[in-house]
Amino acid sequence: MAENTSQNQNVVVDNAASKLSDLWTKEDYWAIWLGALLLIVGCMIFLPRPPAGMQEVFDKSNAIMQTEAERAPFKTVAWYQAQDAKEKFKASGESYAKAISKWLAKPKGWTTNPMDSLILSQAQADAMNAKAMPKYEEAKQKTAAALDEALAAETAAMGAAFQDASLNEAAKEKVDSWRKARGAENKAKGKTQNKPYNLIPGLIGLMVGLALFFSIGIKFMGKDTTGFLKGFAAVFALATLAYLLAGQATMKHYGVGDAVWAIFIGMLVANTIGTPKWVKPALEVEFYIKTGLVLLGAEVLFNKIVAIGVPGIFVAWVVTPIVLICTFIFGQKVLKIPSKTLNIVISADMSVCGTSAAIATAAACRAKKEELTMAIGLSLVFTAIMMIVMPMVIKATGMPYILGGAWMGGTIDATGAVAAAGAFLSEKALYVAATIKMIQNVLIGVTAFGVAVYWCTRVECEGGRTVGVGEIWNRFPKFVLGFLAASITFSWLYAAIGEDAGFTMIDQGVLRGFSGSFRGWFFCLSFAAIGLATNFRELRHYFKGGKPLILYVCGQTFNLILTLGMAYVMFYLVFPEITASI
Repeated sequence: MAENTSQNQNVVVDNAASKLSDLWTKEDYWAIWLGALLLIVGCMIFLPRPPAGMQEVFDKSNAIMQTEAERAPFKTVAWYQAQDAKEKFKASGESYAKAISKWLAKPKGWTTNPMDSLILSQAQADAMNAKAMPKYEEAKQKTAAALDEALAAETAAMGAAFQDASLNEAAKEKVDSWRKARGAENKAKGKTQNKPYNLIPGLIGLMVGLALFFSIGIKFMGKDTTGFLKGFAAVFALATLAYLLAGQATMKHYGVGDAVWAIFIGMLVANTIGTPKWVKPALEVEFYIKTGLVLLGAEVLFNKIVAIGVPGIFVAWVVTPIVLICTFIFGQKVLKIPSKTLNIVISADMSVCGTSAAIATAAACRAKKEELTMAIGLSLVFTAIMMIVMPMVIKATGMPYILGGAWMGGTIDATGAVAAAGAFLSEKALYVAATIKMIQNVLIGVTAFGVAVYWCTRVECEGGRTVGVGEIWNRFPKFVLGFLAASITFSWLYAAIGEDAGFTMIDQGVLRGFSGSFRGWFFCLSFAAIGLATNFRELRHYFKGGKPLILYVCGQTFNLILTLGMAYVMFYLVFPEITASI
């Protein structure tokens, strides 16, 4: 008896030691540690270095904005000018931040010569600036004219003591037109500020740095570190090529982004000449993207969720789980898709937020690599289509842009595509679309946990098999904890230093000036690795009967209808006062 007791105690100790060692031997934890390291470094660089004169401008601008908000029932020209004065302060524009960005830069945009994306001489920059100057001058004149009209409309509304609803609405429309003209002017101005660059040394340095960065985790996980370092050069080169092709003017216009190019070229290589064996140790698809997802968590800020209010929460948090569950049931009961894991990964990919949700869900239900690849491929194709078609439909039907922004934010999968589509409509549409997508991103962790519980208690308990809480914890993708921790921490930081300083130092500093660039590279590396690791022969049997495509189309159609209905009810029937204040 004593001997058995001793053996049981040893087993408990061994299990505890094994769980503890997971912290430095498992991929999910290394994604957390590496992501946390970058976020900490970013905070150490940016937070102690606020731009000079920042707080004085904030105080003055806030006083003006408060006065204007009390004076008029709409956001006036003076209100927006004060807001613009605050937003000129961006930590990413400081000299030290610009120096860092040079080493994190991806290939620039280009039109006919791809080398322009990597190297630009002083003569070329001057020629581009001179060519763009007439359009900038024209845009300045249009902005000035629009400003005069907005001020005149404001004066008319003020003459009626802001009691005439038609004059107020006319003034609001003129102010919006001025804002749109100003946005076009800023865009045109940017094209007159080209400077010479040579990105090749920076890209080589970034490649070496990222290889060493990820090799730390590879080493502790007991994998082939030397092989990883050798193969990483090829994966990075493919990611760079994907960025380069996505920067071509026509490709950018039609929304063919780096993800599409990375997967397409990778698959082309894998299914023609074959992925070289020396590259395969670097095809760490999930390691790259899980680390990127931890960084993404820092961009999900609770203050922005609160800012859009209850309507956005209903659109993102009520519609999404309904669509996810209904699509999964449809796939099982109607389409009778043989693979439940493929079914749930496609359902999560389509309903929650594309690639990020697909990765987390695939980890929770332990889907096959080929199933994850298929889900991501479907998502990328439909994302490219929807980001172009949806703004056209919204404009053609005369749909209010706030409603259109909410519709796109809840249905287009990729965060970047949502922002691009929203910007095509208006500043307000961009704000609503991006915020709702951010609210929806919170569901990544919730979805992963829910799928882990369901898979362990319902799917894998068939045939009398029972699965306990321990297995649910083992199945739960731990990197999601890093995602949630980053979100909570940065939301607290944002609130602690105040909204204005938070925008300047965190949103436009730590995130956009540092961690966001890393996240973009990590995602692109993952897409390149997915392509290089995908063989069409392995995917062929999943296309049988076209069921995955039918599932995605039917699910997305349901998503589009339900999201539009919910957005209209919440923003225009239940909470019209919130909509009016946006």
